[in-house]
Amino acid sequence: MIEELLPGLVVAVEAHRDDPLWDTPLFAEEEALVERAVAKRRREFAAVRGCARRAMEKLGVPAQPVVSGERGAPVWPAGLIGSMTHCDGYGAAALVRAGELASLGIDAEPHGPLPEGVGDSVFLPAEAERLARLAAQRPAVHWDRILFSAKESVYKAWFPLTRKWLDFSEADITLHTDPEGAAHGTLHAELLVPGPLVAGRRLQAFDGRWAVRDALVATAVVVPHA
Repeated sequence: MIEELLPGLVVAVEAHRDDPLWDTPLFAEEEALVERAVAKRRREFAAVRGCARRAMEKLGVPAQPVVSGERGAPVWPAGLIGSMTHCDGYGAAALVRAGELASLGIDAEPHGPLPEGVGDSVFLPAEAERLARLAAQRPAVHWDRILFSAKESVYKAWFPLTRKWLDFSEADITLHTDPEGAAHGTLHAELLVPGPLVAGRRLQAFDGRWAVRDALVATAVVVPHA
């Protein structure tokens, strides 16, 4: 699912519930990060690192620990950039060589409504208006969850480029739908604060894709070098 949202040069690996990757043995550096975590958290942590190792191997890079750095962002081996995500029963990692893309971000969420009150604190008024129109057109789709996931993917793509926090209110995201009604489409994020410098050019917008399938929402944002 994630792989379909990313360009072919990105290697994406997924692990669904009961996949052996959920029991991936951890490196000592990784083990230290979850030594006090509950079993569910440990398995999710192991699953996404198992996905990341398999993606490294597909890129010809020996499997290495993935520890958490500043603000919890994963620290990738030299020469690679990537993103990871997990939710109940699902985990994924996406990696690419640093020369191919400037940054990327992925996110997965259960396809259900956001908890009450979350949207009020996360969405801009213009975003809420667009969500209402989408919900009127296709009420079976949980558009609020898609938009929330898109904001997560935007942040994951933003942070490695800036090393700064990006608040939910600092990106105005529009979801575009497939004209034939399929449960996938594109997204466009206008940055409302000064964007990152990439190849000497300031970016004020990110683009990506979204999809809904098998009770999951997935989003991905890709930032090219130029």
